[in-house]
Amino acid sequence: MNSKSNNNSGPSLSQYFANDPPSFFDELPSNKASISESTTNSQSHGSFIKSTATSNSLQSNAATITAQPTASTGATGNLASHTFSGGFKPPEYIENPSELEDDLKVPDQVRNFWEPAHTEPGVPPLLTMPGIQTANDLPDLIGAAVLEHLGNQELSLRKILTANNVTQDERGLRCLIAAGCYRAAVNLTGSLLTIYGQGYGRAGQPAKHSPHSLQLWFTRLALLAKLGEYELLQQEAEPFDLLNRSDVYYEFYPEMYPDKTGSIASFSFRLLLAELPIYLGNPQLALDRLSELYVICNEIKQYYNERQPPEAQEFWKKRELRVLHAIVNCALIMKKFNLIDDILRSMIFDRSDLSKEEKRALFSAWGRIYLQIGDIFGAEQKFAEARRLRKIYSQPDLRDLVDKGLITVAKNDFPEAYATFQKALHLESGNTMILNNMGVCLLYAGKLKDAINLFERAINLNPQKSLNESLLVNLSTLYELESNNSKNKKLNLLRLINRYKPDLNISLEICLKLQATN
Repeated sequence: MNSKSNNNSGPSLSQYFANDPPSFFDELPSNKASISESTTNSQSHGSFIKSTATSNSLQSNAATITAQPTASTGATGNLASHTFSGGFKPPEYIENPSELEDDLKVPDQVRNFWEPAHTEPGVPPLLTMPGIQTANDLPDLIGAAVLEHLGNQELSLRKILTANNVTQDERGLRCLIAAGCYRAAVNLTGSLLTIYGQGYGRAGQPAKHSPHSLQLWFTRLALLAKLGEYELLQQEAEPFDLLNRSDVYYEFYPEMYPDKTGSIASFSFRLLLAELPIYLGNPQLALDRLSELYVICNEIKQYYNERQPPEAQEFWKKRELRVLHAIVNCALIMKKFNLIDDILRSMIFDRSDLSKEEKRALFSAWGRIYLQIGDIFGAEQKFAEARRLRKIYSQPDLRDLVDKGLITVAKNDFPEAYATFQKALHLESGNTMILNNMGVCLLYAGKLKDAINLFERAINLNPQKSLNESLLVNLSTLYELESNNSKNKKLNLLRLINRYKPDLNISLEICLKLQATN
């Protein structure tokens, strides 16, 4: 809900998805702890496969190793912390530690500030009337695959939480998401929303909205996006439009909220709905929505320019930046590199309040975008700017080494790139993004078995961390390159997934390329 700092009972997706790999821009908030956190959590999305416009296209392009492993070292990341792909991964903005927005304490009227929809006198207002669109719970897809390919005995070893194993409230919801049981969490949101009269069969029926109910909807829709359940996501998000109807504002309920004004829905909910067309293959519509959201944030920021409290303008400046980050990720999909250039240049050179580390992170992101379009010289210039902002006499850190490794890969010097990524791995042991990049180098250096051994060793050392989607796709692809009899090795991976992973964000058919049995 909007007033997170005052009410901790509602679900917070920053807490829920804290262990997911953050987007590159999550390094930029003024909360300094976020920079180190994004470094330690950036373990996931290097890959052989070059992703294209959307997450759906990622899945269709994940069948073969075809792309040159230049800057495209992430199958599912958007601007992932220490790799780069140009693809869109839903919805990683909620990993941002500043999502809680507790670093700036502002009154509710600042946090919730939003102009209500205009209604004509005497004309009944349009209402927001959502409802759950499926009568059944989301199934356990991993369990179904284990039963199909390995049988009941192996399935009996699967121990995961379900919605029935936790308290039927926000605490239970947090418990499920912290355990990575995202489908079960979706199922629990369905039960909780039913209590609000917004369950299955209630779409199109009037219902009162509250910060709690809207935060449950935000949680549910964000989870559906994360799981790739786009058809259900589209159906359930449609009644909310862009949260521009009068019944999602406090003014609509004067008896319930006599002293409150502004938006009941959180800003993150608005951002998610603006980005929604990206998941559905319409990035131009998303760009239009995000641009409109940016204009509104800028207007509110200007409104507070000479008004109290003094921290209000800074608060809305941070929200404005979050929208800019989303616009850059959307523009990447559309290959609008001139727009990205303009935005990043403005973010770096027009803002006097950025720290050196924040500017350094932006220059690094800028360089990886140049790699995406094949401009090695331009990338080297941006990486050099990033290095100049490093502390004097300090040793190269993880970002420096990965930047250097990406440049070296782009120049097809795979042994040197491997050595560079190996140095980076020494700084953060077990980082699967770096391991994926090392695997790319070994493969293109003709060392197929060494690449397989690298991935298998990483999984054996830390299966919970290393069994992520991109590494699974890559290892399965390597198994197929190694032998026509790769099925048994893939089934061994399925056994590990069964025991260590409650959910995956893309299907097992994509991750392991296991054909359904007849």
